[in-house]
Formats: sequence, C-alpha cells, structure tokens
Amino acid sequence: MLNGRRNMTLTCIYQFTHLHSLTHHNHNHIPLINSTFSTHPNHKPLFQFFSGILRPTIRSFSTKITASCKTMASFDSDSVTYLKQQEAAEIDETLMGPLGFSVDQLMELAGLSVATSIYEVYKPGDYSRVLIVCGPGNNGGDGLVAARHLHHFGYKPLVCYPKRTPKPLYAGLVTQLEALSIPFLSVEDLPPDFTNDFDILVDAMFGFSFHGSPRPPFDDLIQRLVSLRNNHNQIGQKRPVIVSVDIPSGWHVEEGDVDGTGIKPDMLISLTAPKFCAKKFGGPHHFLGGRFVPPAIAEKYKLLLPPYPGTSMCVRIGKPPQIDISALRENYISPEFLEHQVEADPLNQFRKWFDDALAAGLKEPNAMGLSTVGKDGKPSSRIVLLKGFDKDGFVWFTNYESQKGRALSENPHASLLFYWDGLNRQVRVEGYVQKVSDEESEQYFHSRPRGSQIGAIVSKQSTVVPGRNVLYDEYKELEQKYADGSVIPKPKIWGGYRLTPHLYEFWQGQKSRLHDRWLLPRL
Repeated sequence: MLNGRRNMTLTCIYQFTHLHSLTHHNHNHIPLINSTFSTHPNHKPLFQFFSGILRPTIRSFSTKITASCKTMASFDSDSVTYLKQQEAAEIDETLMGPLGFSVDQLMELAGLSVATSIYEVYKPGDYSRVLIVCGPGNNGGDGLVAARHLHHFGYKPLVCYPKRTPKPLYAGLVTQLEALSIPFLSVEDLPPDFTNDFDILVDAMFGFSFHGSPRPPFDDLIQRLVSLRNNHNQIGQKRPVIVSVDIPSGWHVEEGDVDGTGIKPDMLISLTAPKFCAKKFGGPHHFLGGRFVPPAIAEKYKLLLPPYPGTSMCVRIGKPPQIDISALRENYISPEFLEHQVEADPLNQFRKWFDDALAAGLKEPNAMGLSTVGKDGKPSSRIVLLKGFDKDGFVWFTNYESQKGRALSENPHASLLFYWDGLNRQVRVEGYVQKVSDEESEQYFHSRPRGSQIGAIVSKQSTVVPGRNVLYDEYKELEQKYADGSVIPKPKIWGGYRLTPHLYEFWQGQKSRLHDRWLLPRL
C-alpha cells in the first residue's frame, strides 16, 4: 500500500504462521546462572561451566525445576494436605473469628482464585461464553465474585442465580454485576438445551458446608450436567467444560461421588485447602485457590500446601495433562492496525507501542531478542534488555568479549525482536551496530546497583570456569574490597552497543492468522 505522506512504500503483509512466545530470559546484568556439575574426580562434567552460558558437552539429562514465578507451576498431589469437613469448617470459623477476615473478604479472594484458575487453562479467545451456576450459600457468593473477574478478563459470563435476597452482601454483588451489564437467569428458566450456548459451565452451587441431598431445582440441574458428559461422549460432539468450585455438586465432602450421580468436572478449584473428596477427582485440571492461609492455621492443622508462584492467586495440584504441541494455538483478538494509524516516523510508532506495553504492566517490556551472525555464518539469538532508544538508535549493554560481542565485531549487522504477549504485538528492528562512547558506558555502569557492577567484573561471559564457587568467591572478594563505598571501576571489556535502524516491522496478531504487519524503512 502506498502511503502518500512520504516517498516510500508501506508494505502490509498478512502472515499465516504461529508466533511462539518468548519463554527464557538470559539477562546480561545477572552475573550467575544456575548450573550443574560433578565434583567427583572420576566423573566428567555433564556440563561445561560457563560464565553467562551453560553448554552441554556429553549427554543431556532432565532436571526437576520448581517454578517460582510462573502461574502454571504445579505441586505433587500426594504431598498436599487434604481436609475433612469438620476441619474445613473450623478453619473458616477461625479465619472469620480471631483472625479478623470478613465473609466478603474471603469471597473476594476465593472468587478471584476461581477466575484466575479458569484463565490459566481456558483462554477467553476459545472459551468466551461462561455460565456460572450459583447456589444460595457462600459458594454461590464465590461464583458471583468470579463472574465479575471473568468479565474483566475478557469472558462473556451469564449468571444463574437462585433468587434475589435482601442480604446486603449478596445484594451488593448482584448490583456490581448488573453495573457491568452481566445478564442473570434463574435456575428454573434455563432452557433444556442451555449447554449448547456455553463454552464453560461453572458449578458454584454447593461447598463443603452443604448437608443432605441437593433439593429442587438444583437436583434436576445436577443430573442435566451429569448427562451432558455422557450424551456428548456418545455422539462425539464438542461439549462445554465443567468447572467445580471446591466440591463438585452431588459429591460427599470426604467420600466423593459415592453413588455416581454427582457432577464429573473437567476442572476442580479447591479453596483454602483441598477437601478429602478431591482425592477422588479424576479430571485433568486441579487448582488450589485462596492465598490467605496464615502460618498459625497451617501449623495447627499441619497443612502442607503448595507455594503460590509470584503474584498468582492459584496453583496447579498434580501434573498437567499431556498436550499435543501441534494443537497449541492462540486466536489473537486485537483491534485492527490500519494504515492511517501508523505513525509517519517508525521511531514514534515504536515509542507509542512501547508506552502501551509499559501502561499495560507487562513483565520486562524492554526485553528483546538480539540476533547476530559471526564470520562463520551461523546465527545466534539471546534475550537482552533495552536500556534506551532515541533518534540515534537502540542501546543495550554487555560484555564485549561475549559470543555476541565477538559476532558483532565480525559482522556489525544485527536484528532486535520485541514481543509483548499481553498486547499481541511484536516489533522487529534491523540495523547496523556500533559501540557507544566510553562516556556513555561509564555513565550507565555507575548508575547500576553496586552488586550488578561487581557482577559485570566477575562474569566473564562465554568463558569456562571450574565451578560456581569460583564466581561466588571472586564476587565476595570484590564486595569486601569496595565495601567502603569507593568507586567500582568499569571493566574495559564491558560497555554498550547501539543499533541504528534501517528497517522496522510492526506486527499485531489478528483472528485466523490474518495478522497485521507493516514494514517501514527508517526515515
């Protein structure tokens, strides 16, 4: 497409390939990296030990990694404490008594846990229509809160609520949902074929405090949900997934689905701690929510619960199901990125998108893939951090004697790639690379935390070291040397690079792989 605003061709390319998100960051400002090596004199190391890189030399082996920041971290189901009904009731009484929690606080935390657990597995792009069936008790309140959060996450919830109540807590939750234009429907008004209209059915009817048998109209609804799985399995149709909150309706809190008439959910979201019936859960997705159990409760009831990763409100219990990698895909939902929306100066367009990434609160929006090619013609990529950009180019800092430093000295042409997952956007920048001035490198070096300054001295990237202890010892030695606050000298082999762009490519994901892509030369 020809842009009349300037003498250049603005190319829009619609691509049909899947973009894999970036998953691992190898930041140059981190001096040490997790490594494994053998200390036995008769054992050859499985890995050569590099400062800044880990390279296999003999054979590969698997390592068990405990994720500390990913929401999809999982915890062995056999290592979790399961609660009996009386214990669960006592914990709730303690939380709402001596520990000062109110019912609405616990509902808010539980409902948020439910919504985030659903989002971990069933993304709104593929599972947008959600029916949340709420019971008359606290579990129903959790469902009402979950509906609000699911709406904000991009789903289209409809709430099935038994009846209006004058209780201020429930009346307030209903008012909140009505303000968001979330529709309501009574259990009695559900049509016979209601399951055809939804992708997810959330069972928030009964929790651990329920006694006896489900009464009308819930008893009939439970049987319809039970028959839903059987009927769809028989005729091979795609059916909506069922998510149960804390206790699948129709189950005994401790003994599970005793007579086989209870709901058989695809996902179970346990709250506070799993109840004994969760041991009988055979679905693919079991999550724990409710990040509010204080140490005193855990100690009294000898609770062993998985740690919540990062800022997550949920954690997976047990291993995730085996996934067909070829079936992994996202159907991107984004506003159209049209010609008249593209800034005349590609640098301004980058600045606009970068500001959007900052405003969205994305993790490390300045992380970028740097691709280089040495004299051997072999490409190499890694993640580095952007530390500044202006009309002169994009700046980052690293060790000049690292693999990327050597490649740039042999071939000063490189490519940068930014990917902002939450916005379905990526930007590719190609250009010529030069070192920044010594003054600029000095200024940035001394703006870093002192620990990072020492790390830059210790971490001689892409060189072999005997073991991690060598790095630690040298680090401690320099830490003591400069403990008086004196200036830490910048290593001569450390500094910045600037890529001067000659080409920008802006990509925004769209439905059915009809992505927007604008190729812009530098003005």
